[in-house]
Amino acid sequence: MEWEVRIIEWMQANFSSLGGLVKLLAFLGAETGLLMLVLIVMFCWNKKAGQKLALVVSSLNIWLPMIKSVVLRPRPYMEYPGRVKAEALVEKGAAASDVAAQGYSFPSMHSASIPALYFTLANEAKKKWLWILAAVLTLLVGLSRAAAGMHYPTDILAGWILGFAVIGIFTQLDRHVHKEWQYHLILIVTGLPGLFYVRTNDYFTSLGCLIGTVAAIHFEQKYVNYQDTKRLPAMVLRMVGALVIYFAVNTLLKLPFDKEFLAGASLGALLIRTARYAIIMFLIVGVYPKVFTLFERRGK
Repeated sequence: MEWEVRIIEWMQANFSSLGGLVKLLAFLGAETGLLMLVLIVMFCWNKKAGQKLALVVSSLNIWLPMIKSVVLRPRPYMEYPGRVKAEALVEKGAAASDVAAQGYSFPSMHSASIPALYFTLANEAKKKWLWILAAVLTLLVGLSRAAAGMHYPTDILAGWILGFAVIGIFTQLDRHVHKEWQYHLILIVTGLPGLFYVRTNDYFTSLGCLIGTVAAIHFEQKYVNYQDTKRLPAMVLRMVGALVIYFAVNTLLKLPFDKEFLAGASLGALLIRTARYAIIMFLIVGVYPKVFTLFERRGK
């Protein structure tokens, strides 16, 4: 709608000096930013809360691309290239016009992910300052997506609504589904229909993250069972090791395949993407914590 384009133009004209802040807020709601927060909570504060956040974020980022691929609304900069600039692409290495890499516009996944993640965290921690932070970040990230030219205002509004809807879904699951394997099976099964019609990276990335996280939770409970830590050196070592594994394994798993093939939108390439992220999450969340006892000794 024309009024939405005018709002984006006004924001880009008047807040161009805040380009760095826009990109920072985009990072917070993107893959790496969300993963870092989940791992910080999981490894440095509370394991169960971190696992809950991983399930919430992965599920939301599966369900929303399924909606996007039904609505098929292009991003503002795609529809109005002469009027709207793309300030924070989803995948910087891909072309701005590549829908498979950059995704569709409606609804805004950043605007949904931030409230779903931070309000869930605030509820787990029971800290007033986290509730305030969650509210502020929800507002700022949503507005920044319009200023970045990535979403229309109605995309952002829908993202906020769906973010809180996902919190409601998990609240009902927590209340009514008491067997963990059933809980996890529901999350995976509700995301599988997207395999038949979604052809964007975000869906297949998140499907892999969810599958890997679910497998890791069960593996960790049976074979690892690490404990939460209050030692700062151990926290730092846990996070550094997790990030090294993330970037190293992600790079290694790409080596057997042609770059052009992986960058494509074929089902084969996308399924390899799912498998890659499933392996990464399984290693980080399930297997890697086996070495945490060494970090604890180092901390002492």
